[in-house]
Amino acid sequence: MRSIAVASGKGGVGKTSFVINLSLALTQLQQKVLIFDADLGLANVDVMLGISPKYDIRYVLNGEMSLKDIIYPTDYNIDIIPAGSGVVELTHLTSMQKLLLKEQMEEAFKNYDYLIFDSSAGISENVLFFFLLGGERIVVCTPEPTSIADAYALIKVAYKKHRIKDFYLVVNMINQEEDGKKIYQQLLYVQEKFLPEIKLSYLGGIPYDECVKKAIRSQVPYLLMCPDKPCSLKIKEIAYKLMKYNPQASQGLEAFLERVVSL
Repeated sequence: MRSIAVASGKGGVGKTSFVINLSLALTQLQQKVLIFDADLGLANVDVMLGISPKYDIRYVLNGEMSLKDIIYPTDYNIDIIPAGSGVVELTHLTSMQKLLLKEQMEEAFKNYDYLIFDSSAGISENVLFFFLLGGERIVVCTPEPTSIADAYALIKVAYKKHRIKDFYLVVNMINQEEDGKKIYQQLLYVQEKFLPEIKLSYLGGIPYDECVKKAIRSQVPYLLMCPDKPCSLKIKEIAYKLMKYNPQASQGLEAFLERVVSL
């Protein structure tokens, strides 16, 4: 199993839409995917998919249910762990809670190829917690200068506080492919100058398309609403590229569980 944490320095970059469509693209490549809605303050994976789960992570933290029991299967062949709003406890787990959660995770995640955390935006402890939990990390930004600056801030804080060194970059809402590559080169220049220990890899840029807005309003993944649009073709390409990367360090449920109890 591969665990991937997706975050952004700034809100409004299309991160959750990216997570949903990436997950769907992976399922089309015969992968079993579980999305963990890790935006505990403003959870919206369920809203974007037009679903209304009865239970969420709060029931697990309260000891009322197990993690396995709150997994919500969708019609898109993607399973979801729904989040509750304002669940601060998840960012301050005790050692005993981590050990208990470890056992629940083993049972809940054992049948999946990918576990994808949809983290909140910003540089809070909550975001960093899931960055640590993920074996791989994707930072999403847009061509806006503030978004680029905040993406770098997130990478910098993750390294300075927790020595996280490997990141993927996805640039969303670009006008042309060269825009995404140019932004990557800008970030790479600053990173190599000030944070040379870090490895920043470019996954790709996703073109802006009105179809994305239409899909969000319709609560349907754009990969299904407009499968032949450039944005959909690019998300498929990114999913395929991720599968090809397949870093050995991130593989295996056992390695993931070891990270859980070490946090």
